[in-house]
Amino acid sequence: MELITDLHTLRQTLALHREHRRTLALVPTMGFLHEGHLALMRQARHHADVVVTSIFVNPTQFGPNEDLAAYPRDLDRDLDLCRSAGVDLVFHPDARDVYPRPPRVLVHAPDLANRLCGLSRPGHFQGVCTVVTKLFHLVQPDVAVFGQKDFQQLAILKALVEDLNLPIAVLEGPTVREHDGLALSSRNTYLDPDARAQATAISRGLFAARDAFQGGLRDPQDLIRIVQQHLDAQPLALPEYVELVRADDLTPISHPIDAPAVIAVACRFGRTRLIDNIHLNP
Repeated sequence: MELITDLHTLRQTLALHREHRRTLALVPTMGFLHEGHLALMRQARHHADVVVTSIFVNPTQFGPNEDLAAYPRDLDRDLDLCRSAGVDLVFHPDARDVYPRPPRVLVHAPDLANRLCGLSRPGHFQGVCTVVTKLFHLVQPDVAVFGQKDFQQLAILKALVEDLNLPIAVLEGPTVREHDGLALSSRNTYLDPDARAQATAISRGLFAARDAFQGGLRDPQDLIRIVQQHLDAQPLALPEYVELVRADDLTPISHPIDAPAVIAVACRFGRTRLIDNIHLNP
């Protein structure tokens, strides 16, 4: 496995792979890897000759009161995990190389970003779209793999690829969970024992709503209420939103569900913000 930290070497190395007609897969990450990331890398391994993983804590997707400085980092551990997952190349650039000056061009998807997580994190998805566009340009992958846990991000990046006519296949990796159902996240390390125990209310509520849906319940408000009740029972839970939206364009659903939908949750436990979702397919 090769570690590359500068843009010039990355371009040269990947140009050689393309000269030999090798297909490329990209798995963008911010590091502090967990099994969810590794599952995406293993999925990428099945779809390309060369798997590239980026490890870059992107400053433009953090707000002024968010955890950029405190975001967990452990490069040596991350490299060992990438190697175990069959990654061929890790791109770990310095922020000054990715952003040599304040960005003059930004990539934005307002219709998809200005809802759900975008309401409480203004500018977040603009930062995501901008850095992913840069990575797409630098790597020029045939395939890119993203997790379903960040389903709003996934929907936005699919739209980015489609609207900008990028020749990249976007693949989805299913959410990977702890043994008790909590969705894996680098931010789970911030939870104290009490918050960690109560955080499982998110997945328990989502699973209960999914079970009710599979049992025939179709009313959006009733399904939302099931999730909300699980969160309300936890004294440390501070729900930011519980919404049921269309899977394709993220618009809220007010009528009985008759098309693929998603129940999405964002909830804080202390200063730790967790997200999760469950897909409902009639």
